[in-house]
Amino acid sequence: MLTAALLLSFVACPDAREPLSMAVSPAQSFAPTILAIRVHVDPDPDDRALEVVAESGVYYRSSRIQLDGTEAARTISLEFRNVPAGDYDVRGVLFNSSGHERAVVRKHVSVIDSAESE
Repeated sequence: MLTAALLLSFVACPDAREPLSMAVSPAQSFAPTILAIRVHVDPDPDDRALEVVAESGVYYRSSRIQLDGTEAARTISLEFRNVPAGDYDVRGVLFNSSGHERAVVRKHVSVIDSAESE
């Protein structure tokens, strides 16, 4: 029982950091819209690239940012402009020096067709 309690306290530790987190704004809006994306990267010596993608069934937009390990910015902000209507999977992918995914984060965004609201 003591072991289980110790494991649970370790898992619930508030200081445990995720290597990648993301906020996308607005979560819901009318088309065309601007998606403001802020990605927080917990620096690691092996970090080499961050790719941010917004994808729906008919639209794809991406941006790849080079990172320099622990010297990279902790917060990266970017905008995707003129995003058309659709349900979007917005994801951030952190790559290491071998080109492998180190972390992935996802958010869902809904862009409503302006004609539907009338």
